[in-house]
Amino acid sequence: MISVAGLIALILCLLFAIPYIDFMKKKAYSQYIREEVASMHAYKEKTPTTGGVFIVLSILTASMVALFMAQTFTTRAMIVLMTLIFYTFTGFEDDIKKIKAHHNLGLSARAKLLLQIAVAMLPAFYIIFSNQTQVTFLNFSFDLGMLYPVFVVFMMVGASNALNLTDGLDGLAASSSVFAFLACAIICFLNDNIDLAIISIAASAACLGFLYFNKKPAKIFMGDTGSLALGGLLATIAIMGKFELWLIPVAIVFICETLSVMIQVTSFKLTGKRVFKMSPIHHHFELSGWSENKIVIVFSLITFVSCLLTVLIYYFKA
Repeated sequence: MISVAGLIALILCLLFAIPYIDFMKKKAYSQYIREEVASMHAYKEKTPTTGGVFIVLSILTASMVALFMAQTFTTRAMIVLMTLIFYTFTGFEDDIKKIKAHHNLGLSARAKLLLQIAVAMLPAFYIIFSNQTQVTFLNFSFDLGMLYPVFVVFMMVGASNALNLTDGLDGLAASSSVFAFLACAIICFLNDNIDLAIISIAASAACLGFLYFNKKPAKIFMGDTGSLALGGLLATIAIMGKFELWLIPVAIVFICETLSVMIQVTSFKLTGKRVFKMSPIHHHFELSGWSENKIVIVFSLITFVSCLLTVLIYYFKA
């Protein structure tokens, strides 16, 4: 059923994409580029956005079909899928505001943060009521108790925003997500969490299908609709599967992208100087002369190697 979920998600994403891209082109619902990178990415201005819609539809459809066929539609699987839907709506609202305003500014940072926190409460309280507040990594283990919701909010908000920051070059977020969700699927399978493995492989396959249309030159962008949803989903799977801290090496590229922004902002506020030519860090390499394809390949390779090592270490430590 895990393989079935992946196959269905891949096929559906490829099929959904064609009519959706045509519809978005006819409606002229396209991406608006950040002013800071307008000189480099001006040619992307009319590229359709909100491709996350058919990514999520593919994941939901494939997951539900496979879960019902495998008779593993558990409460936690339902919560994971509900979290995915809510994060999708948050991202879609942000994208629609950008489209209507003809500008790259959507929801306010405060509104987006509040929505992300509210959605994170769903898996947080499930874990609390299930009395699974223990966090383990290798030989270390500690119980967060009632602080667990704070930890969940940090993880989910951080992951969704991290993937959102990574989505700045054609194929970068999608290619990294393919390997990250694949690693999650394997870890879930090793733990006999078949329900979560099904959802993880569906997400990986859907991202692979989306990558066909998102590779340079991109025919469509996932937008916040996809990036916030996928980031939130990635964290939720790790939380519900109880391998929270293993998400750090799995999402290494997403984390580095976020850290580059934090370092840049902090440095500029304290010293008035910038550490990078531009953040997130993929723009630094772009301004350093790297081609867009080279950055995507290198970052994807880093994700692949990190995910492979994570899975191997997880397997042998078990």
